[in-house]
Amino acid sequence: MKVAIVHEWFVEYAGSEKVVEQLLNIYPDADLFAVIEYLPEHHKKHIQNKKVKTTFIQKLPFVKSQYRNYIALMPLAIEQLDVSLYDLVISSSHAVAKGVITHSNQLHICYCHSPVRYAWDLYHQYLRESGLTKGIKGFIAKLILHYLRIWDLTTVNRVDFFIANSGYIAKRISKVYNREATIIYPPVNVNEFSLEEHKEDYYVTASRMVPYKKMDMIVEAFSLMPDKKLVVIGDGPDFNKIKSKVTSNIALLGFQEFSVLKSYMQKAKAFVFAAEEDFGITPVEAQACGTPVIAYGKGGASESIIHGVTGLHFREQTKESLIGAISYFESGKVKFDPLIIRENAERFSEGEFRSKIKDYISAKLPITEYQNDQYVPVTL
Repeated sequence: MKVAIVHEWFVEYAGSEKVVEQLLNIYPDADLFAVIEYLPEHHKKHIQNKKVKTTFIQKLPFVKSQYRNYIALMPLAIEQLDVSLYDLVISSSHAVAKGVITHSNQLHICYCHSPVRYAWDLYHQYLRESGLTKGIKGFIAKLILHYLRIWDLTTVNRVDFFIANSGYIAKRISKVYNREATIIYPPVNVNEFSLEEHKEDYYVTASRMVPYKKMDMIVEAFSLMPDKKLVVIGDGPDFNKIKSKVTSNIALLGFQEFSVLKSYMQKAKAFVFAAEEDFGITPVEAQACGTPVIAYGKGGASESIIHGVTGLHFREQTKESLIGAISYFESGKVKFDPLIIRENAERFSEGEFRSKIKDYISAKLPITEYQNDQYVPVTL
């Protein structure tokens, strides 16, 4: 069986790339396709140092750092990838990968991280935060996203089956594409995080500092609780904005190596998470350390954190709501067992992901028999 794995772009090693890494562990002989590939050399081991078949966008000016500016060309580009000789096509999609063209004798399964966020759910937020609500640039951006929405819907029937990375995304797929999706949570390397039962007197939060992560809100909340210590780890466009709000009880550490991040996660009394994520890997990593998570109760965090058992959910993305959750946590009305928290994290392990994906795809493949060194569909 010939397998093709189609991904949007390889420019960093993050959540969606970890999905591709595990897909390659299941199908090590699969070929990789993407719009562009500029993965740093030290991360290429995660895709088994495979050569990625890319599109014409790979050769356009400044694409390595400005690839998102070519989003208008990506529907055309993804359709130029020829996967017609493959029996199984798996797309890892959060933008255009699911739009690869397949034919009726192929099985196309899409692992959907999200329908295109900036064209659908986050459309107005994206325009506001990018300063594109007015003017010529704003008009062009709206026109491109309008076209992208139309194209996105026309490609839905190129997919035979959808897998969603959470119930939250399954609802988006139903809303936008009117298709059902099976939920298989993304892989988390929980084995990199060891259980620590003895906690210290501080909270920790860690994330890339961009607006939707709400790191500024977390800092503002703790600035109003001077008796509670917070450690903030991460970097990004909002770093200086967040730095201006730091008070004496808050340690802003910026970017830290993995070993430092892990140590703070292990010893913290709780991990704080305020984003509305499609899934959210860091809250699971914190739980793998036996650390309870205080998180905004929407998105993937509402599924990965068991309220009152492995952490707490707060209802609104406001500092007042977060302060209320911290106060309840401090009250001692709920006791958290690090061993139970760790056990919850293990249901999102890489091994669980591989097992569920393999079983799901095997069930969807047509019945075949082996003839003359080729897989041939059995006629029933």
